[in-house]
Amino acid sequence: MVQFEVPAIVPADPQANITDLLVERVKATPDRALFAVPDGDGWRDITAAEFQKQVIALAKGFVAGGIAPGDKVGFIARTTYDWTLVDFALFYAGAVMVPIYETSSTGQIAWNLTDSGAIALITELPEHTARFAEARDELPLIRSAWEMHSGDLDRLIAEGASVSDDEIERRRNLANGADIATLIYTSGSTGRPKGCVLTHSNFVELTRNATLSNQEVFATPGASTLLFITTAHVFARFISILDIHAGVKTGHQPDTKQLLPALGSFKPTFLLAVPRVFEKVYNSAEQKAEAGGKGKIFRAAAHTAVEHSRLQQEGKKIPLGTKLKFALFDRLVYSKLRTAMGGNIAYAVSGSAPLGPRLGHFFHSLGVTILEGYGLTETTAPATVNQARKSKIGTVGPVIPGVGVRLGDDGEIQVRGVNVFKEYWRNPEATAEAFDGDWFKTGDIGSFDDEGFLTITGRKKEIIVTAGGKNVSPAALEDPIRANPIVSQVVVVGDQKPFIAALVTLDPEMLPTWLANNGLPADMPIADAAKNDAVRAEVQRAIDRANTSVSRAESIRKFTILSTEWTEGSGHLTPKMSIKRNVILADFADDIAELYAVPVSTTNVSLS
Repeated sequence: MVQFEVPAIVPADPQANITDLLVERVKATPDRALFAVPDGDGWRDITAAEFQKQVIALAKGFVAGGIAPGDKVGFIARTTYDWTLVDFALFYAGAVMVPIYETSSTGQIAWNLTDSGAIALITELPEHTARFAEARDELPLIRSAWEMHSGDLDRLIAEGASVSDDEIERRRNLANGADIATLIYTSGSTGRPKGCVLTHSNFVELTRNATLSNQEVFATPGASTLLFITTAHVFARFISILDIHAGVKTGHQPDTKQLLPALGSFKPTFLLAVPRVFEKVYNSAEQKAEAGGKGKIFRAAAHTAVEHSRLQQEGKKIPLGTKLKFALFDRLVYSKLRTAMGGNIAYAVSGSAPLGPRLGHFFHSLGVTILEGYGLTETTAPATVNQARKSKIGTVGPVIPGVGVRLGDDGEIQVRGVNVFKEYWRNPEATAEAFDGDWFKTGDIGSFDDEGFLTITGRKKEIIVTAGGKNVSPAALEDPIRANPIVSQVVVVGDQKPFIAALVTLDPEMLPTWLANNGLPADMPIADAAKNDAVRAEVQRAIDRANTSVSRAESIRKFTILSTEWTEGSGHLTPKMSIKRNVILADFADDIAELYAVPVSTTNVSLS
């Protein structure tokens, strides 16, 4: 059994809770800007001391509003400064937040609140409140509901003015490391979401160790980041807490369509993102260049960038010709992309899905080192992550200090350490099933290299076994196909079937630009585009490229382009944009059956 375990580099403090991280930050650098909020065309800084003052004032409001220590409080909001303000105010009041994705349906909201036993709910916008209102009669435990948009937080602060500082300090110190800090529900790609009990120690110990192990990213003077992925997800939640501990200045942009202008004005030093964001940046740049008649230049620049970075990583000598081309393209292409992203980004932390070597090498040549990591809600986000001082593109890095990772006999990744959750809320059966002793069984399949860098190769439950007995990991095919600009999502099928096939959906944002660049009507409906010969040929090219990385028995031999989209609203994607494979297989069973209605005797793989 392969196992890598790294001792913690920060001594554990069993009495510490998350609020201590803010107290320590204020004590060390009270005047350091911890946040920046939009202010006209720019940003206004909020210092550590000012943030703590606002946290205490809101915590007093929660006390005045009837929140008792240990109470569960639901929270639905977008990614803004107020999210972390509410988070820490609840910690200071001794309460336990139950974050709910802002895109959650009425049924999902009702489940999270009912299962957790929440007694109050905070919503941000009227639309969030409306969804809650539809389920209000099913939620007798909810005593209080506050809407941020209506000014309820300000009213709470005013009502809490009579609560003493001593009471807040008492409540702040009630929790120790082993106590529950938050109850985060899994995104529910299979079955009912389960509540993950994450403790204060999970966050405190992981934060302290992760900051030191990657201090070039988080602990350098002037470090800053712009958060835009949902803070209800453990990935952004963990980074929000880490930023306070490390003294990183954090801005927020809830509207991803405004991401590039926000990056240009905020100018962060590192980003937190999922691979789809990097794919969008790359594909948008490529299509923009194509529209301006410079597509050939961009593709040549991209090829040079990948080649230059790969040679660097392999420690090989870079030929003079490549050096000269790289210098030329740096002026013509790379520098413009760096400027578009704010000009200061040196690192990006990527998680939730594999990025792929091509994008990793491309952005590395732009001067942005993408540090891929791996983890789940149950591991408080990261269990492994590449390090600034040493990273390997295509891997998710080495084990974080304080964490151990081993591979089961079937290659399943198992984790133990400071980051592993306590249990599934009120679900001892699921908890027992998820552990082998103190090792959490992730359900993911991976492999280690000799230096302890982990590579994710698939998901245990998603392995396809064809009628011929061939084991196929869908991710190995899906990820490269999804990188194509006009492809939104792809699901590989073929379990107990004679060959591998795929369902494909088109990207509604990128499709119009691609159509125009290829002499087709930009306003072509998706249903028509799905049948268009040029569109099908482009998808075929993406599939051909993916097929070159697998054996013939594993290659995709037929595909269909659906005339619909898969979204979170349609029930086919999780809030972090992961596919709900079992739901898709059920909902599109007729389309899958049609793929196998006529047998094929030849492969779709291009032989040219």
